[in-house]
Amino acid sequence: MNNIVQDDFYLEEDTQKDKYLIFNLGNEFYGIEIKNVIEIIGMQPITPVPELPEYINGIINLRGKIIPVMDVRTRFKMPKIEYDDRTCIIVVDVDDISIGLIVDIVAEVITIEEENIVLPPENTRKYNRYIKGIGKLNNEVRLLLDCHKLLTEDELESLESVEEALE
Repeated sequence: MNNIVQDDFYLEEDTQKDKYLIFNLGNEFYGIEIKNVIEIIGMQPITPVPELPEYINGIINLRGKIIPVMDVRTRFKMPKIEYDDRTCIIVVDVDDISIGLIVDIVAEVITIEEENIVLPPENTRKYNRYIKGIGKLNNEVRLLLDCHKLLTEDELESLESVEEALE
């Protein structure tokens, strides 16, 4: 019986390997590892919280759990746009903290094998600390984000304390 559980565990792990959720911000395509994604939800009322960074729009209550919500456009210093019916929130897990990422459009889940992922050019890494790699897909590229670098340790601790205070 134990082997069956272990085999199922490894099978489940393998189904997420090399899979990325692709989303758009304007004309740019970004990807995050599917293993970090908890769920995708439509836009919801967001409660602002004072003294949070400008790219944290506030918090939402998702089935009784308080989740901070980041506008990825603002985090990447892109122009703000009006949210519409295609705007959504990708809820991800970062170091055991759930965070909502507001994106323009969720496009698809794709497979990008390791051999088709390259590191960003050395001279751009300090400016693109969020980018884990560049996925090559046919004649196109997808910027693959590192969810763990979207927030610094201090920012994560700050959000965790807000989350704890409100629960």
